[in-house]
Amino acid sequence: MKGNSGSFDVAGYFVQEMEKDKNLSAGIAAIKTLLMVLEKTPFDTVQELHTTIKTAIETMRQTEQPLTAVISGCELFSRFITLAKIDDITMEECKTIMLHRGNMFLQKLLEARQIIAKQASLFLQDGCRVLTHSRSRVVLEAITVAAQSNKRFHVFITKSSTDNAGERMKADLEKSGIECTLILDSAIGYVMENVDMVLVGAEGVVESGGIINRIGTLTMALCAKEMKKPFYVLAESFKFSRLYPLNQRDLPNEYKYPRKSLGGDLAKTHPQVDYTPPAYITLLFTDLGVLTPSAVSDELIKLYL
Repeated sequence: MKGNSGSFDVAGYFVQEMEKDKNLSAGIAAIKTLLMVLEKTPFDTVQELHTTIKTAIETMRQTEQPLTAVISGCELFSRFITLAKIDDITMEECKTIMLHRGNMFLQKLLEARQIIAKQASLFLQDGCRVLTHSRSRVVLEAITVAAQSNKRFHVFITKSSTDNAGERMKADLEKSGIECTLILDSAIGYVMENVDMVLVGAEGVVESGGIINRIGTLTMALCAKEMKKPFYVLAESFKFSRLYPLNQRDLPNEYKYPRKSLGGDLAKTHPQVDYTPPAYITLLFTDLGVLTPSAVSDELIKLYL
């Protein structure tokens, strides 16, 4: 689908960015795609620009990539580039300003993971045992940074059905010389009493301070709460989403299920993500600082002001 972006293939470029760099978040890939749309597409009016951006976002929503970070990242990007004063200037000057602001925004987000990793690595003590779920890029970086500080610890990783992403996480950690054990998702309760903390990533952070993440995260959070283990979330600010779910049913179906399944019987389809309420989260490590779940709504307001 090319939409109003002329000959530029929005979906193709977006998917290509994801395939080119397996460590790239879908949200970052979406922002890179919007920057390319801005650069490649001629605009005669501001309204045309907004329509083109909107069409490009809708095109990316039709792909099979994780949707949560795509939507929140695109919303923040659109908000950020339009903050510039555009009265009394030509469309070409307007486009230049927006491209400049967009690239600044992207650069800031690309540095976010490293900022979070440094914060979280301070909580990883020598000799500790960590449990993590599936494969989170920012959790991987935090653990790697801690290991580079000559700390030794053991990481338990859930296999994460149905795509077994935990196997990739284990391979990545072993490359850095970090001791780790791959466990079945159903072994979370068994392993929990032997760990010192839980570290998970997030596909989205919602207004309540809860998170949307890979299916099974809620189960892990419930076990951690029951066994009085700290449950830490590592998430970049572009994943902050203006959603306020109260339970699993409140999550939009397009967030929970593969796009190809949306037209069928969802009762027979396995959800890809679940919602973990803020009551089960100890702290969130973000590029905006280390936050309690109750502080997330304030940060969201600042982001969208």
